[in-house]
Amino acid sequence: MPGSKSPKGMFAARKLREKRKKFRWSDIYYKRRLLQLKKKVDPLEGAPMARGIVVEKVGIESRQPNSAVRKCVRVQLIKNGKIVTAFLPGDGALLFVNEHDEVVIEGIGGPEGRAYGDLPGVRWKVIKVNGVSLKEILRGRKQKPIR
Repeated sequence: MPGSKSPKGMFAARKLREKRKKFRWSDIYYKRRLLQLKKKVDPLEGAPMARGIVVEKVGIESRQPNSAVRKCVRVQLIKNGKIVTAFLPGDGALLFVNEHDEVVIEGIGGPEGRAYGDLPGVRWKVIKVNGVSLKEILRGRKQKPIR
């Protein structure tokens, strides 16, 4: 059969399977998954959460069409020394977080582990301050311990 590059015989399954495997490498998601590229560039190194020390408080302007200054902190991770920007969720959360506090951060929940909503370049959010849940501190149920 002219033009056909596939083996068509009775025992062609192995050859067809190998050929299919070769073409899968052109799929970007397959390639990234098998070579574990996300884990290599991830500041948390594949972990769901990480501890860090607050370096500074920053206000990040939200993207169009919104207009706001979102309260964030720059956090230096304990495990590898990398600095990331983490969002502070909740009303008045910035008042309870100071420089040199120990915080726990996790992913903010954006698509494919990327930034979320109108926050440009922010992939993480703070969930604990000095070992106490930020949500509980904001509700007034617990007090922030002094380190």
